[in-house]
Amino acid sequence: MAHFITDACIACGSCQPECPVDCISEGDIYVIDADACTDCGACADVCPTDAIEAK
Repeated sequence: MAHFITDACIACGSCQPECPVDCISEGDIYVIDADACTDCGACADVCPTDAIEAK
């Protein structure tokens, strides 16, 4: 079960440095590589718009 980023993402970059397995890619809306995600939730904890959810 991986986390994913919704359209509420404002591409602020807060989540990317928090990921221990470096599976978040930059873009207009950031993207989490579901195959690499360990479901730790560190990214979701720092997201200012609550755009990161668990599948």
